[in-house]
Amino acid sequence: MTAAPHAADGAAVGADASDGTDGRIGVGDIELDQAVSRVEHELGRLFARIRVGWREAAASVHPDLQPLGYQVLTSIVNGTATTAGEIIDRLQTDKSTVSRQVRQLEELGLVDSIRDPDDRRARRLVATELAQERVEIARATYKERLGDRLRAWSADDLEHFADLLDALGR
Repeated sequence: MTAAPHAADGAAVGADASDGTDGRIGVGDIELDQAVSRVEHELGRLFARIRVGWREAAASVHPDLQPLGYQVLTSIVNGTATTAGEIIDRLQTDKSTVSRQVRQLEELGLVDSIRDPDDRRARRLVATELAQERVEIARATYKERLGDRLRAWSADDLEHFADLLDALGR
């Protein structure tokens, strides 16, 4: 990797000044870009780890359950999404995908579809007792694993990390 050309004051010289600056990139800008790249890389690693966690949790609920099916199931167990439309909105996926996942959950005995008492045309999805038990076990395993890692941090570091995650998620 070659270094960018530098002006007499040590700032990297850029090729384009169309943004109204003199075209120079400061050392602070380079450091910021490197830090942003590192955050992007670490987020990629974290998301990959989360996907592995979903896959493991799904398999612990039922060997045939896919990670997306696990996400659908936990939405139903939590009560945060109990209709196909709510699941589509929550997971940002399409109707056919949700339909396949719900059908599989029903076939595995993890979800029941019942008529909505407020709208007889609509169906509500309800987790079975089996689903609730298995999701609880999967969550306990995940929380224990995550908790072991996080307990190595100070309370101040955890609060700061939570604040940063909150700011990033806005």
